[in-house]
Amino acid sequence: MGESIDKLLFTPGPLTTSATVKQAMLRDMGSRDFEFLAVVRDIRQRLLSLAAVSSPDYEAIPMQGSGTFALESVIGSVVPPAGKILIAVNGAYGRRLVQIASALNIANGVIEWEEHQPAAPIEIERVLGSDPSFTHVAVVHCETSTGMINPVREIGEVVSKRARRYIVDAMSSFGGIPLNMSECGIDYLISSANKCIEGVPGFAFVLARREALLSTAGFARSLSLDLLAQWKGLESNGQFRFTPPTHTLLAFHQALKELEEEGGVERRAARYRANCEILLRGMREMGFEEYLRPEFQGYIITSFRYPRHPQFKFETFYGRLSENGYVIYPGKTSKADCFRIGNIGHIFPDDIRQLLITVRQTLHEMGVELSAATRSVGRGEKR
Repeated sequence: MGESIDKLLFTPGPLTTSATVKQAMLRDMGSRDFEFLAVVRDIRQRLLSLAAVSSPDYEAIPMQGSGTFALESVIGSVVPPAGKILIAVNGAYGRRLVQIASALNIANGVIEWEEHQPAAPIEIERVLGSDPSFTHVAVVHCETSTGMINPVREIGEVVSKRARRYIVDAMSSFGGIPLNMSECGIDYLISSANKCIEGVPGFAFVLARREALLSTAGFARSLSLDLLAQWKGLESNGQFRFTPPTHTLLAFHQALKELEEEGGVERRAARYRANCEILLRGMREMGFEEYLRPEFQGYIITSFRYPRHPQFKFETFYGRLSENGYVIYPGKTSKADCFRIGNIGHIFPDDIRQLLITVRQTLHEMGVELSAATRSVGRGEKR
């Protein structure tokens, strides 16, 4: 049998990774080995640097499992028994935060916007001002169901002014969008190994303000997802409390080195931005329209509306692109038919150009010729 070739993943994660990140996993290492503990220690320090903060004021806490595991760890560990969390929602991942809080029987309130609108700090401030029972505020930085970028700095100013704790789901943005955790007033930032840092799935991580973290003793609603206990274990002997994903952590360590070699978050952001600009230009030339208005659109991932053309069937479109080695993502909006194309991972402008060529060829094979009358389903409509 011939060697299989990886498809390029134009998705929000897992992502295409470099050969050297993959190769880093080809070692077996004991979870208590001194060399492995040094790797974990270096990972934690590097993560704080990416957020422009440092110990002892801030701590980096890796957590086994996907990003949602880490989100559940934070919400379930830092909101006190009598606390209440205000969750900003303008997409599927904001709604997931609500699901987590509700499943844990944590009192919560929801402030919601349409999926094509960003969260508004002034409205969050209004709610906090009228309801002193809220102890925490949570928001998604990059709402990857659409590509929306929410104003986390401005929201942080409101949360700080109202003396609440601030939780930011930076799953698809951290490492790809420059962010200073202290300047944004963030108490807990959550992201995952297999996003903009370009590692592989297997663990997520929490960056926490130390003072906030230490105030949460006795709050945890889970044994394995107890954030404070996880941090204490790492601090006491450098080890995870339960079996860590050793190979994934080795890959992530290599990915962090490659991020530094690329020039840090600013340079990686520039590559992702270039990917996005080429993608948008090419898709517009073919007649596709984005779901979001340009001023709300980030460069992490873009949602495109389905064309009205009767020959366009997303399953066919997706399947043919995949057969040619290009994997995109279905849409995740509730009021419009869309698909998504990501610009992150170990992909470069030439990869975007080749994707665009394949999209054009696929449309031709499907008999889809876009005109002004067939370009897209209108805002808020559903086919």
